[in-house]
Amino acid sequence: MKFEDSKYSEEIPYVKKEFPFGNLYITKQFILSELNEGVHVDHHIASELVSLYLKNLPSGRKVGYIANRLNSYSFDPQLWVEFNDEYDFLVACAIVSYSNFSYLSASLEKQFFSKSLKRCRSLEEAIEWMLNLKEFKKEFSQN
Repeated sequence: MKFEDSKYSEEIPYVKKEFPFGNLYITKQFILSELNEGVHVDHHIASELVSLYLKNLPSGRKVGYIANRLNSYSFDPQLWVEFNDEYDFLVACAIVSYSNFSYLSASLEKQFFSKSLKRCRSLEEAIEWMLNLKEFKKEFSQN
């Protein structure tokens, strides 16, 4: 299910950013990607996404990341290692898989990501998990 077709798009305020390789949805607690069929996420695309994150996040804000993998695309898992070393604004990641192959790919990526990475079978599962992370409960109860 696409984010814009879900109940969450009506319940959670967001900003949509469109790219040639897919769409991003930026909320207060998480960033969600829906990338196009056949895209290969390499260092160039990852840098573009990180740049967007940093421009749209208040300084010091921590967020989660949800990859809503509606389409088949490839991802260089080594990017997680680089990301772990260079950035600290991500609290956790959820990958929504709609096929067994995508789920297996997410399992491989989990080995490269140093923070919590949950593999999910639905967008609802990913968003509910993200919204209920203790890091967000603390942060948003103080605001």
